[in-house]
Amino acid sequence: MDSNEFFAPARTPSDDTAAPADDAALVSSGDAVDGEISAAESVVKPPKAERTPVWIDLLNPSSDEVKEIEKRFSIEVPTREEMQEIELSSRLYDEDGALFMTVSVLNKANSDEPETTAITFILVKKTLITLRYADPVPFKTFIRRVNRSPSLASSAEAVLFGLLEQIVDRLADIMEQAAADLEGLSNIVFANPDDPAHDQDHRAVLRRIGRAGNLSGKAKDSLLNLHRLGLFLSTQTRLKKDAKTRLKTISRDIVSITEHANFIANKVTFLLDATLGMINLEQNNIIKIFSVAAAAFLPPTLIASIYGMNFKVMPELDWQFGYPLAIGLMVLSAVLPLWYFKRKGWL
Repeated sequence: MDSNEFFAPARTPSDDTAAPADDAALVSSGDAVDGEISAAESVVKPPKAERTPVWIDLLNPSSDEVKEIEKRFSIEVPTREEMQEIELSSRLYDEDGALFMTVSVLNKANSDEPETTAITFILVKKTLITLRYADPVPFKTFIRRVNRSPSLASSAEAVLFGLLEQIVDRLADIMEQAAADLEGLSNIVFANPDDPAHDQDHRAVLRRIGRAGNLSGKAKDSLLNLHRLGLFLSTQTRLKKDAKTRLKTISRDIVSITEHANFIANKVTFLLDATLGMINLEQNNIIKIFSVAAAAFLPPTLIASIYGMNFKVMPELDWQFGYPLAIGLMVLSAVLPLWYFKRKGWL
Protein backbone atom coordinates (compact mmCIF):
# COMPACT_ATOMS: atom_id res chain seq x y z
CA MET A 1 0.00 0.00 0.00
CA ASP A 2 1.23 3.52 -0.90
CA SER A 3 -1.19 6.27 0.12
CA ASN A 4 -0.19 9.92 0.17
CA GLU A 5 -1.79 13.23 1.03
CA PHE A 6 -0.83 16.36 -0.86
CA PHE A 7 -1.49 19.83 0.51
CA ALA A 8 -1.74 23.09 -1.38
CA PRO A 9 1.18 25.52 -1.00
CA ALA A 10 0.98 27.11 2.47
CA ARG A 11 -0.25 30.69 2.79
CA THR A 12 0.24 33.18 5.60
CA PRO A 13 -2.59 35.34 6.93
CA SER A 14 -0.79 38.48 5.84
CA ASP A 15 -0.04 37.30 2.34
CA ASP A 16 -2.65 36.41 -0.27
CA THR A 17 -0.06 35.11 -2.66
CA ALA A 18 1.14 31.52 -2.71
CA ALA A 19 4.09 30.73 -0.50
CA PRO A 20 7.40 29.72 -2.05
CA ALA A 21 7.97 26.11 -2.96
CA ASP A 22 9.92 25.56 0.26
CA ASP A 23 6.72 26.21 2.23
CA ALA A 24 4.75 23.51 0.44
CA ALA A 25 3.81 20.58 2.61
CA LEU A 26 3.51 16.98 1.59
CA VAL A 27 2.39 14.43 4.14
CA SER A 28 2.87 10.75 3.53
CA SER A 29 0.54 8.36 5.31
CA GLY A 30 2.16 5.32 3.73
CA ASP A 31 5.36 4.20 2.05
CA ALA A 32 7.23 6.65 -0.12
CA VAL A 33 6.76 6.44 -3.89
CA ASP A 34 10.04 5.90 -5.74
CA GLY A 35 11.91 7.35 -2.77
CA GLU A 36 10.90 10.91 -3.65
CA ILE A 37 8.28 11.72 -1.03
CA SER A 38 10.75 11.24 1.79
CA ALA A 39 12.69 14.23 0.47
CA ALA A 40 9.75 16.48 1.36
CA GLU A 41 9.23 15.08 4.84
CA SER A 42 11.72 17.54 6.27
CA VAL A 43 9.17 20.29 5.61
CA VAL A 44 7.05 21.32 8.56
CA LYS A 45 3.80 19.33 8.44
CA PRO A 46 0.61 21.23 9.23
CA PRO A 47 -1.88 19.59 11.53
CA LYS A 48 -4.57 17.79 9.60
CA ALA A 49 -7.26 19.58 11.61
CA GLU A 50 -6.13 22.95 10.25
CA ARG A 51 -5.71 22.13 6.60
CA THR A 52 -7.54 19.87 4.18
CA PRO A 53 -5.42 17.99 1.62
CA VAL A 54 -6.10 18.86 -2.01
CA TRP A 55 -5.20 15.33 -3.12
CA ILE A 56 -5.31 11.95 -1.44
CA ASP A 57 -3.73 9.25 -3.60
CA LEU A 58 -4.81 5.74 -2.59
CA LEU A 59 -2.61 3.08 -4.17
CA ASN A 60 -3.63 -0.48 -3.28
CA PRO A 61 -5.44 0.70 -0.13
CA SER A 62 -6.39 -1.67 2.64
CA SER A 63 -9.99 -2.06 3.77
CA ASP A 64 -9.23 -0.06 6.92
CA GLU A 65 -7.91 2.84 4.88
CA VAL A 66 -10.96 2.82 2.65
CA LYS A 67 -13.24 2.87 5.70
CA GLU A 68 -11.25 5.76 7.15
CA ILE A 69 -11.66 7.76 3.93
CA GLU A 70 -15.38 6.98 3.82
CA LYS A 71 -15.82 8.15 7.41
CA ARG A 72 -13.62 11.21 6.94
CA PHE A 73 -15.44 12.51 3.85
CA SER A 74 -18.89 10.90 4.37
CA ILE A 75 -18.78 9.09 1.03
CA GLU A 76 -19.01 5.53 -0.20
CA VAL A 77 -15.87 4.52 -2.06
CA PRO A 78 -16.55 2.13 -4.98
CA THR A 79 -15.14 -1.36 -4.66
CA ARG A 80 -12.61 -2.80 -7.07
CA GLU A 81 -15.34 -4.86 -8.73
CA GLU A 82 -17.55 -1.78 -9.17
CA MET A 83 -14.64 0.06 -10.80
CA GLN A 84 -14.53 -2.60 -13.52
CA GLU A 85 -18.15 -2.11 -14.58
CA ILE A 86 -18.61 -0.61 -18.04
CA GLU A 87 -22.01 1.06 -17.56
CA LEU A 88 -21.76 4.83 -17.85
CA SER A 89 -23.99 5.29 -14.79
CA SER A 90 -21.59 3.16 -12.74
CA ARG A 91 -18.51 5.07 -13.83
CA LEU A 92 -19.61 8.71 -13.90
CA TYR A 93 -22.08 9.97 -11.33
CA ASP A 94 -22.77 12.70 -8.78
CA GLU A 95 -23.60 11.55 -5.27
CA ASP A 96 -24.53 14.26 -2.74
CA GLY A 97 -22.22 16.78 -4.40
CA ALA A 98 -19.27 14.38 -4.70
CA LEU A 99 -18.22 13.53 -8.26
CA PHE A 100 -17.22 9.92 -8.90
CA MET A 101 -15.34 9.35 -12.17
CA THR A 102 -13.80 6.04 -13.20
CA VAL A 103 -11.66 5.76 -16.33
CA SER A 104 -9.49 3.07 -17.90
CA VAL A 105 -5.84 4.10 -18.13
CA LEU A 106 -3.27 2.35 -20.30
CA ASN A 107 -0.57 0.66 -18.25
CA LYS A 108 2.61 -1.31 -19.08
CA ALA A 109 2.60 0.12 -22.61
CA ASN A 110 6.27 -0.73 -23.17
CA SER A 111 5.86 -4.37 -22.21
CA ASP A 112 4.72 -7.27 -24.34
CA GLU A 113 1.45 -7.39 -22.42
CA PRO A 114 -0.05 -3.89 -22.21
CA GLU A 115 -3.16 -3.55 -20.09
CA THR A 116 -5.79 -1.05 -19.04
CA THR A 117 -6.41 -0.43 -15.38
CA ALA A 118 -9.45 1.25 -13.83
CA ILE A 119 -8.74 4.41 -11.82
CA THR A 120 -11.40 6.29 -9.88
CA PHE A 121 -11.29 10.05 -9.33
CA ILE A 122 -13.47 11.32 -6.46
CA LEU A 123 -13.90 15.08 -6.28
CA VAL A 124 -15.42 15.83 -2.89
CA LYS A 125 -15.53 19.38 -1.55
CA LYS A 126 -11.98 20.73 -1.94
CA THR A 127 -10.22 17.37 -2.12
CA LEU A 128 -9.47 14.99 -4.97
CA ILE A 129 -9.23 11.31 -4.04
CA THR A 130 -7.68 8.91 -6.53
CA LEU A 131 -8.27 5.19 -6.05
CA ARG A 132 -6.06 2.84 -8.05
CA TYR A 133 -4.65 -0.66 -7.96
CA ALA A 134 -1.81 -0.08 -10.41
CA ASP A 135 0.93 2.50 -10.80
CA PRO A 136 0.87 3.79 -14.40
CA VAL A 137 3.56 6.14 -15.68
CA PRO A 138 1.41 9.34 -15.71
CA PHE A 139 0.92 9.16 -11.94
CA LYS A 140 4.62 8.64 -11.28
CA THR A 141 5.46 11.56 -13.55
CA PHE A 142 2.88 13.89 -12.03
CA ILE A 143 3.99 13.08 -8.47
CA ARG A 144 7.57 13.95 -9.42
CA ARG A 145 6.37 17.20 -10.96
CA VAL A 146 4.38 18.09 -7.83
CA ASN A 147 7.42 17.44 -5.66
CA ARG A 148 9.42 19.84 -7.83
CA SER A 149 6.63 22.42 -8.30
CA PRO A 150 4.09 22.30 -5.45
CA SER A 151 2.04 25.03 -7.17
CA LEU A 152 0.72 22.32 -9.52
CA ALA A 153 -1.32 21.07 -6.55
CA SER A 154 -2.88 24.41 -5.69
CA SER A 155 -6.41 22.95 -5.71
CA ALA A 156 -8.26 19.70 -6.21
CA GLU A 157 -9.37 20.78 -9.70
CA ALA A 158 -5.77 21.67 -10.60
CA VAL A 159 -4.60 18.19 -9.55
CA LEU A 160 -7.43 16.53 -11.50
CA PHE A 161 -6.68 18.40 -14.71
CA GLY A 162 -2.94 17.95 -14.20
CA LEU A 163 -3.40 14.18 -13.97
CA LEU A 164 -5.69 14.13 -17.01
CA GLU A 165 -3.18 16.16 -19.02
CA GLN A 166 -0.40 13.79 -17.97
CA ILE A 167 -2.47 10.76 -19.03
CA VAL A 168 -3.28 12.36 -22.39
CA ASP A 169 0.37 13.30 -22.97
CA ARG A 170 1.41 9.73 -22.21
CA LEU A 171 -1.13 8.37 -24.71
CA ALA A 172 0.16 10.81 -27.32
CA ASP A 173 3.74 9.58 -26.78
CA ILE A 174 2.57 5.96 -27.05
CA MET A 175 0.74 6.66 -30.32
CA GLU A 176 3.80 8.41 -31.77
CA GLN A 177 6.00 5.44 -30.87
CA ALA A 178 3.43 3.01 -32.30
CA ALA A 179 3.35 4.98 -35.56
CA ALA A 180 7.16 4.85 -35.80
CA ASP A 181 7.15 1.08 -35.14
CA LEU A 182 4.53 0.53 -37.85
CA GLU A 183 6.61 2.51 -40.31
CA GLY A 184 9.52 0.18 -39.69
CA LEU A 185 7.23 -2.82 -40.04
CA SER A 186 5.96 -1.48 -43.35
CA ASN A 187 9.51 -1.37 -44.70
CA ILE A 188 10.05 -4.98 -43.60
CA VAL A 189 6.79 -6.26 -45.07
CA PHE A 190 7.41 -4.68 -48.48
CA ALA A 191 11.17 -5.32 -48.55
CA ASN A 192 12.77 -7.11 -51.48
CA PRO A 193 12.84 -10.88 -50.85
CA ASP A 194 16.60 -10.78 -51.46
CA ASP A 195 17.03 -8.11 -48.78
CA PRO A 196 18.56 -9.48 -45.53
CA ALA A 197 15.92 -7.51 -43.62
CA HIS A 198 13.16 -9.51 -45.29
CA ASP A 199 11.41 -11.88 -42.91
CA GLN A 200 11.04 -15.19 -44.70
CA ASP A 201 8.31 -16.70 -42.52
CA HIS A 202 6.85 -13.38 -41.24
CA ARG A 203 6.40 -14.75 -37.72
CA ALA A 204 8.19 -11.86 -36.03
CA VAL A 205 6.32 -9.33 -38.19
CA LEU A 206 2.96 -10.86 -37.33
CA ARG A 207 3.82 -10.76 -33.62
CA ARG A 208 4.82 -7.09 -33.82
CA ILE A 209 1.70 -6.21 -35.81
CA GLY A 210 -0.44 -8.04 -33.26
CA ARG A 211 1.20 -6.14 -30.40
CA ALA A 212 0.68 -2.80 -32.19
CA GLY A 213 -2.97 -3.66 -32.78
CA ASN A 214 -3.45 -4.68 -29.16
CA LEU A 215 -1.77 -1.49 -27.96
CA SER A 216 -3.81 0.79 -30.22
CA GLY A 217 -7.03 -0.94 -29.18
CA LYS A 218 -6.33 -0.43 -25.48
CA ALA A 219 -5.27 3.17 -26.14
CA LYS A 220 -8.55 3.84 -27.96
CA ASP A 221 -10.45 2.35 -25.02
CA SER A 222 -8.62 4.69 -22.65
CA LEU A 223 -9.27 7.68 -24.92
CA LEU A 224 -12.96 6.82 -25.11
CA ASN A 225 -13.15 6.76 -21.32
CA LEU A 226 -11.35 10.11 -21.10
CA HIS A 227 -13.70 11.61 -23.68
CA ARG A 228 -16.74 10.49 -21.67
CA LEU A 229 -15.12 11.93 -18.55
CA GLY A 230 -14.61 15.26 -20.32
CA LEU A 231 -18.26 15.39 -21.37
CA PHE A 232 -19.32 14.62 -17.80
CA LEU A 233 -17.12 17.37 -16.35
CA SER A 234 -18.32 19.91 -18.91
CA THR A 235 -21.83 19.66 -17.45
CA GLN A 236 -20.68 20.48 -13.90
CA THR A 237 -21.50 24.00 -12.78
CA ARG A 238 -19.00 23.88 -9.93
CA LEU A 239 -16.08 24.26 -12.35
CA LYS A 240 -14.81 27.79 -12.83
CA LYS A 241 -14.23 29.45 -16.19
CA ASP A 242 -10.47 28.77 -16.17
CA ALA A 243 -11.08 25.12 -15.36
CA LYS A 244 -13.57 24.75 -18.21
CA THR A 245 -11.11 26.39 -20.60
CA ARG A 246 -8.46 23.90 -19.53
CA LEU A 247 -10.98 21.09 -19.95
CA LYS A 248 -11.73 22.19 -23.52
CA THR A 249 -8.02 22.03 -24.33
CA ILE A 250 -7.80 18.51 -22.91
CA SER A 251 -10.90 17.47 -24.88
CA ARG A 252 -9.41 18.79 -28.13
CA ASP A 253 -6.22 16.87 -27.45
CA ILE A 254 -8.23 13.70 -26.79
CA VAL A 255 -10.08 14.10 -30.10
CA SER A 256 -6.86 14.61 -32.07
CA ILE A 257 -5.13 11.64 -30.42
CA THR A 258 -8.22 9.49 -31.04
CA GLU A 259 -7.99 10.33 -34.76
CA HIS A 260 -4.33 9.35 -34.69
CA ALA A 261 -5.25 6.09 -32.92
CA ASN A 262 -7.81 5.39 -35.66
CA PHE A 263 -5.11 5.96 -38.27
CA ILE A 264 -2.81 3.52 -36.46
CA ALA A 265 -5.63 0.94 -36.25
CA ASN A 266 -6.19 1.26 -40.01
CA LYS A 267 -2.45 0.96 -40.61
CA VAL A 268 -2.35 -2.18 -38.47
CA THR A 269 -5.20 -3.69 -40.50
CA PHE A 270 -3.46 -2.78 -43.75
CA LEU A 271 -0.13 -4.27 -42.68
CA LEU A 272 -1.83 -7.40 -41.39
CA ASP A 273 -3.64 -7.89 -44.70
CA ALA A 274 -0.44 -7.17 -46.62
CA THR A 275 1.57 -9.65 -44.54
CA LEU A 276 -1.05 -12.35 -44.96
CA GLY A 277 -1.09 -11.56 -48.68
CA MET A 278 2.68 -11.97 -48.84
CA ILE A 279 2.41 -15.29 -47.04
CA ASN A 280 -0.25 -16.44 -49.53
CA LEU A 281 1.95 -15.40 -52.46
CA GLU A 282 4.92 -17.31 -51.09
CA GLN A 283 2.74 -20.37 -50.47
CA ASN A 284 1.35 -20.10 -54.00
CA ASN A 285 4.88 -19.96 -55.37
CA ILE A 286 5.76 -23.13 -53.48
CA ILE A 287 2.63 -24.89 -54.73
CA LYS A 288 3.39 -23.67 -58.26
CA ILE A 289 6.85 -25.22 -58.13
CA PHE A 290 5.39 -28.53 -57.03
CA SER A 291 2.74 -28.35 -59.76
CA VAL A 292 5.33 -27.61 -62.46
CA ALA A 293 7.56 -30.41 -61.22
CA ALA A 294 4.61 -32.84 -61.30
CA ALA A 295 3.66 -31.73 -64.83
CA ALA A 296 7.27 -31.98 -66.04
CA PHE A 297 7.79 -35.50 -64.71
CA LEU A 298 4.42 -36.83 -65.80
CA PRO A 299 5.49 -37.76 -69.40
CA PRO A 300 8.66 -39.59 -68.25
CA THR A 301 6.54 -41.47 -65.74
CA LEU A 302 4.14 -42.43 -68.50
CA ILE A 303 6.98 -43.73 -70.71
CA ALA A 304 8.51 -45.67 -67.82
CA SER A 305 5.11 -47.15 -66.98
CA ILE A 306 4.58 -48.32 -70.57
CA TYR A 307 7.89 -50.13 -70.72
CA GLY A 308 7.36 -51.54 -67.26
CA MET A 309 4.42 -53.62 -68.45
CA ASN A 310 4.80 -57.43 -68.39
CA PHE A 311 3.40 -58.22 -71.85
CA LYS A 312 5.18 -60.92 -73.89
CA VAL A 313 4.92 -59.10 -77.20
CA MET A 314 6.81 -55.81 -76.76
CA PRO A 315 9.17 -55.37 -79.78
CA GLU A 316 11.27 -52.69 -78.09
CA LEU A 317 12.35 -55.08 -75.35
CA ASP A 318 14.46 -57.12 -77.83
CA TRP A 319 15.74 -54.11 -79.68
CA GLN A 320 19.41 -53.20 -79.13
CA PHE A 321 18.71 -49.47 -78.88
CA GLY A 322 15.44 -49.78 -76.95
CA TYR A 323 16.88 -48.81 -73.56
CA PRO A 324 18.77 -45.68 -74.78
CA LEU A 325 15.68 -44.63 -76.74
CA ALA A 326 13.44 -44.96 -73.70
CA ILE A 327 15.89 -42.96 -71.55
CA GLY A 328 16.14 -40.28 -74.24
CA LEU A 329 12.38 -40.01 -74.57
CA MET A 330 12.00 -39.60 -70.81
CA VAL A 331 14.66 -36.89 -70.65
CA LEU A 332 13.21 -35.08 -73.66
CA SER A 333 9.66 -35.28 -72.32
CA ALA A 334 10.86 -33.73 -69.05
CA VAL A 335 13.01 -30.97 -70.60
CA LEU A 336 10.39 -29.79 -73.11
CA PRO A 337 7.70 -28.91 -70.46
CA LEU A 338 10.30 -27.17 -68.29
CA TRP A 339 11.46 -25.11 -71.27
CA TYR A 340 7.86 -24.23 -72.14
CA PHE A 341 7.04 -23.18 -68.56
CA LYS A 342 10.20 -21.10 -68.40
CA ARG A 343 9.31 -19.36 -71.66
CA LYS A 344 5.85 -18.54 -70.34
CA GLY A 345 7.35 -17.07 -67.17
CA TRP A 346 5.76 -19.61 -64.86
CA LEU A 347 9.12 -20.49 -63.34
